[in-house]
Amino acid sequence: MKKYIPNAITLLNLLSGSIAAIFAVNGHFVSAALFVFLGIFFDFFDGLVARKLNVQSALGLQLDSLADVVTSGLVPGIVMYKLLALTTDAPDVTSDWNVDSFKLNIMLFPIIGLLITLASAYRLAKFNIDEDQQSYFKGLPTPANALLIVSLPLIIEFQNSDAMNAIILNKWFLIVVTLFSCYILNSNIKLFALKFETYGFKANATRYIFIILSVILLIILQFAAIPVIILFYIILSALDNASIK
Repeated sequence: MKKYIPNAITLLNLLSGSIAAIFAVNGHFVSAALFVFLGIFFDFFDGLVARKLNVQSALGLQLDSLADVVTSGLVPGIVMYKLLALTTDAPDVTSDWNVDSFKLNIMLFPIIGLLITLASAYRLAKFNIDEDQQSYFKGLPTPANALLIVSLPLIIEFQNSDAMNAIILNKWFLIVVTLFSCYILNSNIKLFALKFETYGFKANATRYIFIILSVILLIILQFAAIPVIILFYIILSALDNASIK
């Protein structure tokens, strides 16, 4: 019976992502972000439970990736689509789903945001057949990328900064973020994983430094800290790789 527990938790990830997608399509970014956060929690928790119960399976691996395609792939793609739609005066096709309206009003420009969904799916497929990514990741994990994207409307909603809002709602900024997201998801850059085989500081100095500084940044910058933390994660990984060489 215990072998089904991790898969049930993974399905909760998928359910959370599906609910988040509904909210995102309707422009309810805060609710969508909440369920993305919940889905990512389940995504972390299912692997932890599988290891503790010693019931890892090939089925669990595939199911985990399928759930991540929705929670950490489809949802951030929709969020970026909606943000790009806000930067233009053209109609948003998600507001009217009848066929005639779709043919007349389809907006090709915001669809650029869905490249994030495609890049996420490609990354997850590569991850499933790559046996090297045990103690590190090649490219940014999809949950981290999802946090990066869904943080943008949260910054607009809660930071109350006209300067930040102007930057985020600039279509060229959003295009750059989209292209950067697609690249970093599928790059060969080695990024450290937050998996502790031991808890000694010397062996995990990079991880401890990252966690401590992340907490400090979240306290100071709130949601605006999330993009900074992602960039810091990439830079710290690069420095860590350089020190090993």
